[in-house]
Amino acid sequence: MKKSGIGASLLRKEDDRFMRGKGRYVGDLKMPGMLEVAFARSPLAHARILNIEVPEDLKGRVYVAKDLADTKPIHAGATLPGFKLSDQPVLAVDRVRHVGELVAMCLGATRAEAEDAAARIRVDYEELAPVSDMLRGRDADAPILHDTWSDNVFLESLVEGGETFEGFNAPIRITRELRTQRQCMSPMEGKGLLAHWDTRRDQLVVLTSTQMPHVVRTGLAECLNLEQRQVRVTAPDVGGGFGHKGVLSPEEVAVCWGARATGLPLRWLEDRREQLIANANCREHHYIITAYADRQGKLLGLEADATVDVGAYSAYPFTACIEPSQISSILPGPYDFPRYRCRTWAVATNKPAFLPYRGVARSGVCFALEWMLDAIARETGREPYEVRLENLIRPEQMPFDNITKKHFDSGDYPECMRRLVAALDIPKWRARQKNGEPDGRLIGIGLSIFNEQAAHGMSVYGSWGIPVLPGYELASVRVTPDGGLELRCGIQSHGQGLETSLSQVAHEILGVDVSRIALVHGDTDTSPYSVGTYGSRSMVMAGGAVTRACKELRTRLLKIGAHLLQAEVGDAIFEDGQVRAGGASVHIATIANTWYQRPHELPADVNTGGLEATAGYKTARDTGTFSYAAHGVALAVDPQTGEVEILDYVVVEDGGVLVNPMIVDGQVYGGVAQGIGTALYEEMRYDDAGQPLASTLADYLLPGPTEVPDVRILHMETPSPYTEFGAKGIGEGGAIGPPAAITNAINDALKNLHAEVTQLPVTPRRIVAAIAAGARIENSTTNAASRPS
Repeated sequence: MKKSGIGASLLRKEDDRFMRGKGRYVGDLKMPGMLEVAFARSPLAHARILNIEVPEDLKGRVYVAKDLADTKPIHAGATLPGFKLSDQPVLAVDRVRHVGELVAMCLGATRAEAEDAAARIRVDYEELAPVSDMLRGRDADAPILHDTWSDNVFLESLVEGGETFEGFNAPIRITRELRTQRQCMSPMEGKGLLAHWDTRRDQLVVLTSTQMPHVVRTGLAECLNLEQRQVRVTAPDVGGGFGHKGVLSPEEVAVCWGARATGLPLRWLEDRREQLIANANCREHHYIITAYADRQGKLLGLEADATVDVGAYSAYPFTACIEPSQISSILPGPYDFPRYRCRTWAVATNKPAFLPYRGVARSGVCFALEWMLDAIARETGREPYEVRLENLIRPEQMPFDNITKKHFDSGDYPECMRRLVAALDIPKWRARQKNGEPDGRLIGIGLSIFNEQAAHGMSVYGSWGIPVLPGYELASVRVTPDGGLELRCGIQSHGQGLETSLSQVAHEILGVDVSRIALVHGDTDTSPYSVGTYGSRSMVMAGGAVTRACKELRTRLLKIGAHLLQAEVGDAIFEDGQVRAGGASVHIATIANTWYQRPHELPADVNTGGLEATAGYKTARDTGTFSYAAHGVALAVDPQTGEVEILDYVVVEDGGVLVNPMIVDGQVYGGVAQGIGTALYEEMRYDDAGQPLASTLADYLLPGPTEVPDVRILHMETPSPYTEFGAKGIGEGGAIGPPAAITNAINDALKNLHAEVTQLPVTPRRIVAAIAAGARIENSTTNAASRPS
């Protein structure tokens, strides 16, 4: 019998409709009388609103802040001491704080008609000095974004661990200033929603492209002063999320208010310009980091000052603290060393709110830490992988509490690195590097290794100050009258293949064919409560809940089946969707038929809960699982033009027990593509006036098929001791490792030119500038050496 449960690489069930163009996204949904929504947005980064003039013929089709007087702003306050509040108005009240901030909501029979109305609104602004750089935002004389604040810092925090730095020194001490540029996460489908008021149920019905329907319902109810029973949020098919769809946006609140106020269905579809300039900012970090090591490259300490540009407002529910709080707690990575100190600043600037993007904080942290490991390797003259092996946590130390008290559940990090070195064949590339390329290009080899904390629980998110905390994940499982299964979960798939993988989990326990298992999810009226899909939590948490519910159902099925076979429960077994006893068997479909249609044949002491069970699940420890991976890249750099070609890319990853290895590979491939974008292409730059310098995909570069190499993926499977079937979260890992590995490879290629790049993305312009700076250093050194003493 072909394996269809845990560990099987089944084709994704949902792809049948997607590949046939039968997916149902917000853009496919229509209702009678529906109007389209467009927003008038601020063209300035920082200004007072003096007056808004709406033409007479547009009144009743255009709404401004005073019309929404009964609506509360979006409140995303962290629970950490010292955090400053920055409530975000749904429509700007008297001040705008970033380009693209909502000023008015406009309705039309078509999107074009609504946009024409937005263009006719006259707004008088008094322009104010903006803060367009996070370091400038920390200055004492910087313009203040929020009048009740004394500075622009949402929160300053300090994490220390291990031995003191007082009086400490080391044979190797390296300090660098490193920076990652702002990005815009770019799912194929932008945000969007269709909202209408159901008068019969006295309920707001919202169909929205979201990762977390229940959390959005909570936020909407708070903003609109409704009871939560009066808000139904349903996610149709979602065309990618990556964190962009993991927050409550002011557009959602405004459209929902408008649907209730007008009594008409309203739809808003985010276009790419809105997504780029107003809604999807992420990733902008600045580090001043110092690493201490001995002559072998053994880490003796790490110090860092990290600044994060979190934009003008705190986003609900993750707040402006999630990224800086993670930096200080995860910067030590998978290494064991004795002293650590990291201070972080979350700085408000005149840019859109900072959102949690795939691999939250980790790609920047991995870039900074792994950059320093390579610098140590150059100082010692050892291979970078040798220095990493000197410092990685060893398997015999597992489970391991690191210097910031992160509890690593399981794994063999050194073996992961050794397998990467073998697969990449570093000696081959070193020989080619030494011999030189006929076309003058320079060969570089780069590595990175990291771990991915996933399926975090209440204690972790609480320590980051997040106001909405995950608890027990719920799942309901029902046997249908004909022996099929219906799974109900509160998580929402946005490309992870959950309809397939959760069916595999149910099949593993109950033996029902995967094709006969349906997943109902992402609907606050029909699915159990869940905080949603983010943080690589769905397979661990929803998978665990489905497992528990299926095990409860198996017990009930076994009792009924044994009774039908006239056997004792202790003499019967449940196997492959059947109850067997004494050489006879009864199929789950027969048991279901008995429950639903022949109840007189049930045992007298049958469980009256029937063939439907709901179970809650938390991992044995709620500190999260720790997947990990090593990335290796060989590339060629043209020193004349700065162009980079990736020649080979290898990933060795350990995601615990893999439910569907094919889906895991897809997650890793997609993540690597995004990571290549972070490393080489994606950059949302702002000028001194706070104006975004990319508003289309012609300006904001994304990697395409010609930029993404044929990635080779190797698997390790070390079960987590704390989860059902040993699974770990792995959805974000592919995006974390590429920036560090690719930058290290470029610096390896440039090392004989005394050049190094310290900022992402590593564009041709930055490479050429680094080579020029290296030449100046070399000339200065040569001239100094040639002067007579």
